[in-house]
Amino acid sequence: MRAPFSISLALALTLLITSCDKSQKAPETTSTSPAQDPAGEINYGVVKTLPHDTTAFTEGLLFHNGTLYESTGSPADLPQTRSVIGVVNQETGRLQVKTELDKQKYFGEGIVILNDKIYQLTYVSKVGFVYDLASFKKVGEFSFPSDEGWGMTTDGTHLIMSDGTEQLTYLDPTTFKVVKTVEVSDQYGPVDDLNELEYIKGFLYANVYTTNNILKIDPATGSVVGQLNLTSLAQDAQRRHAGSLELNGIAFEEASGNVYVTGKMWPTLYVLRFKL
Repeated sequence: MRAPFSISLALALTLLITSCDKSQKAPETTSTSPAQDPAGEINYGVVKTLPHDTTAFTEGLLFHNGTLYESTGSPADLPQTRSVIGVVNQETGRLQVKTELDKQKYFGEGIVILNDKIYQLTYVSKVGFVYDLASFKKVGEFSFPSDEGWGMTTDGTHLIMSDGTEQLTYLDPTTFKVVKTVEVSDQYGPVDDLNELEYIKGFLYANVYTTNNILKIDPATGSVVGQLNLTSLAQDAQRRHAGSLELNGIAFEEASGNVYVTGKMWPTLYVLRFKL
């Protein structure tokens, strides 16, 4: 059998480990305890509806200085789709394309704007792209540790990305190193399939893939503290356009306090009002 482990040796190893250079510390990971209160239902009202491009396979949606931006993906089984970033014409719903990926190589995902740059994720290529906001000229690329890229937002300091799991990853926008990760959970445990993201007044809002729910998340703990059930909107979108797919897309308009939501290939943008 194995010889017993010396207490003095264990102590020596402990001292050696703790004396290592603290500058090499691993990124912080935040997760919630198993027991937490159920997330409350968030009541909302529909302020108005706007048209949305039914060829847009929505992966990212955001407002910046009053302009609505959208990014889209391009599934191989939907040949009419494209992986683009553009500006949404709110009167027509049409997307004024500003830049496009070669969909034979890349599947476009979520976007965020920070410090006059647009950051874009790709689905399974493990690479992201950086564009100058004024010109949409590509000015850089970055890699990320997750196997997949899904949604993206910012707290004003970091890039925050989802990858289809319960984990949210905070990246430094200059070095793209992982600052920390946050694991999202509700009263039942970890919540995976987190998709498009929006940071609103100190909370993260996340679409959950293949559901009609948007979660309100405390970014400090990862706890789900509220939930919007948008089943009625998904049903309305399906009635208007039979090709409507999953709910995806959250954009906060700071000037009005309204939240815009839509879905992949939906015919409608829904402008919502609720307590933030």
